[in-house]
Amino acid sequence: MESGAAFAALHPNPTLLLGPARSAIQLLPPLTDKKSLSPHLLPLQATAAFNKQSRFVPFSNNNANSLRVASPASDVALESADIDWDNLGFGLVPTDYMYMMKCSQGEAFCNGELQRFGNLELSPSAGILNYGQGLFEGLKAYRKHDGNILLFRPEENAMRLREGAVRMCMPAPTVDQFLEAVKATVLANERWIPPPGKGSLYIRPLLMGSGAVLGLAPAPEYTFLVYVSPVGNYFKEGLAPINLIVETEMHRATPGGTGGVKTIGNYAAVLQAQSAAKAKGFSDVLYLDSTHKKYLEEVSSCNVFVVKGNVISTPAIKGTILPGITRKSILDVAISQGFQVEERYVTVDDLLEADEVFCTGTAVVVSPVGSITYLNKRVTYGGVGRVSQQLYSALTSLQMGLAEDTMGWIVELK
Repeated sequence: MESGAAFAALHPNPTLLLGPARSAIQLLPPLTDKKSLSPHLLPLQATAAFNKQSRFVPFSNNNANSLRVASPASDVALESADIDWDNLGFGLVPTDYMYMMKCSQGEAFCNGELQRFGNLELSPSAGILNYGQGLFEGLKAYRKHDGNILLFRPEENAMRLREGAVRMCMPAPTVDQFLEAVKATVLANERWIPPPGKGSLYIRPLLMGSGAVLGLAPAPEYTFLVYVSPVGNYFKEGLAPINLIVETEMHRATPGGTGGVKTIGNYAAVLQAQSAAKAKGFSDVLYLDSTHKKYLEEVSSCNVFVVKGNVISTPAIKGTILPGITRKSILDVAISQGFQVEERYVTVDDLLEADEVFCTGTAVVVSPVGSITYLNKRVTYGGVGRVSQQLYSALTSLQMGLAEDTMGWIVELK
């Protein structure tokens, strides 16, 4: 991997990390003065040859010229972030470092760097600002009681980003580059990962047209960026029922559009309906298809499921619905637990006649629905449903390392 040398993790305590070529990297301390958040490059300083008595061991790698991300052993004391972990919401908490990598149109990404977290400098005519040429991803890191750090299916995010980049006419990092950038950023900000059971470290990769372009065309330069923030529950209700309203006039996506990729503009389009719904006391909005206006698509940033008996149904992926990674995982977990699952057209009538309804997404994981309001008719489903609770417990136990990973979904960093 061309950018491997940039992936040595930064750590609150200067410590040596070892790469496959048995060279070491000197780690730098975290930011202690939030006034120094200007984004300048962090040097990765080579140090003396590896001491064979060190407790750090080399990572295997097929490319002898690249350096895999490592992290100091879990018994190294960490400088904890000054956060009230018991009252952590879902909002941006500025952390220490971010990751950045650039490339020109028609070329490949290389030479990524960890930088101090801070503002970006962009031309007013950048493709992302003028034409919305950008994608983002979302995934989480969890801390286990033994100090290990877990990622959940990060390769799925990498592949989805690459698929979206084709639709948006952008070059994309390779899967390996994506994974190494995520690992480096997580380990550089390790002290911001909440304690077990207190939340997670939300990871936000961005791919955007950062080059200047005036006429409508793909940008000449692209930036891949990764930043992180500790988070708690997305909905203030936590694992408590949310209340949705079905939107009948505005639509999230249309056939042939970009609803099936995680492009930035998809989310701005839901803000008006979402704001109006929240002003009326609803948690969020459920959108219908734009053609027939009777088939379920998505909630603003979540996939939706309906339960009837032992059957769990969710709208099929047909170009207007984002292929959620949590959605995909819930389907597999449900099958493993004996449920029948269906990916199909789901009507409003199916929704209103369901025994139970829930939403899924990286931020919410599984969120039970307490009520649906459609054309001024309100249908309630009671408290947290049995299926929602069962699937939530099964999936979060995997994500947090509390259950055996028989699916092979977990990437362990330490």
